[in-house]
Amino acid sequence: MSKPRILALSIVLLLSGCASSGVVPLSADKLMISKNTAKVGGGISASATSEVHEEANDFCAKQGKKVETVDLQLTPGRAGSLGNVTLQFRCI
Repeated sequence: MSKPRILALSIVLLLSGCASSGVVPLSADKLMISKNTAKVGGGISASATSEVHEEANDFCAKQGKKVETVDLQLTPGRAGSLGNVTLQFRCI
């Protein structure tokens, strides 16, 4: 692979690595937010974990409620694959 192609692919991965699913309803009272994370060297980006919690807090606060975490899944990234943070929560 040429250097320009590697650079372009790296940029695409980094930009897509920050994408959030937004708040997704799972059931009548359970919600989910998922965020891909591209961390150099693999692992989980601490900022991605913080960002899904912040997004959930903002969503619940608009309803005058607080977040109750149901489940938090952290999938570390490896060479050639993005990591992922998935938060399942309720607004109580």
